[in-house]
Amino acid sequence: MILPTYNEADNITAMVEAVVARLEPEDRILIVDDNSPDGTGRIADDIAAGQGMVEVHHREEKEGLGPAYLAGFGVALDGGAQLVIQMDADFSHDPTYLPRLLAASELADLVIGSRYVPGGGITEWGQVRRLLSRGGSIYSRVILGSDVRDMTGGFKCFRRQVLETIPFAQVAASGYSFQVEMTYRVIKAGFEVIEVPITFRERQAGTSKMSMSIVAEAAWKVPAMRFGRDKPR
Repeated sequence: MILPTYNEADNITAMVEAVVARLEPEDRILIVDDNSPDGTGRIADDIAAGQGMVEVHHREEKEGLGPAYLAGFGVALDGGAQLVIQMDADFSHDPTYLPRLLAASELADLVIGSRYVPGGGITEWGQVRRLLSRGGSIYSRVILGSDVRDMTGGFKCFRRQVLETIPFAQVAASGYSFQVEMTYRVIKAGFEVIEVPITFRERQAGTSKMSMSIVAEAAWKVPAMRFGRDKPR
């Protein structure tokens, strides 16, 4: 389980407790902290000191969601992980869905917790943010020619061989579009992808990392994945 953090001091303790309750004792949780100025990294170290399932990977600076996940994937693979789950650390991805993703991983190489399949949804968001999210997913689907309905979804479970196949050094997106790029690369590599319904909700505490610059990056990165230098090889 990879939990990337940046200024999640108000969420990380409760999040780890909720995740631990839904995993097996032999599973591992890796917190990847980008030198959070609010002390998240220090709190994570305290958690790891008292909970054997938890490890912490400290990064020197904030470089974006993509590099944080890629760093975490590398640590997980080096540690022998056969399944790697990624999810937000702010409770927008509900840990109660973890058994659903893990069960579905027996049927596919990549499982996506999806807001946009029957049974999925979003709560607590305003109309503008809903439109941005759904519009971004539709935009990505159309440009990339994908049947995946939640291309921007970030609650995922990868089989080991999927991550071993993707050349991390070639992954170009760092923000919002990282989720799109990883899913697209999995599809292009010929792996099986399925979506299971989840309800996405607003973060429990702290400030959203979403910004217009992140949205703008996605607007030009997605066509680049299909037609430009970022096209998977």
